[in-house]
Amino acid sequence: MNKKMIMLDTLSKGQKAKIKKIRTDGKLLRRLLDMGFVMNSEIEVIREAPLFDPMELKIQNYYISIRKSEASLIEVKI
Repeated sequence: MNKKMIMLDTLSKGQKAKIKKIRTDGKLLRRLLDMGFVMNSEIEVIREAPLFDPMELKIQNYYISIRKSEASLIEVKI
């Protein structure tokens, strides 16, 4: 199976991936790390809001909602 790198905001409901890189710094990076967005963690898209923003994710047995703009900074491997 050929696994490829994409940005988290492009995943659909039910898709799973592993976090490979977070393309931000400062306060936003610290906030994402504090919420459990660490390298090699498995993440699953649970659902998206009606207008696709925000998206609900499951990571480390927690359910977290983040904006699509934040998800677009997280590179994942499917």
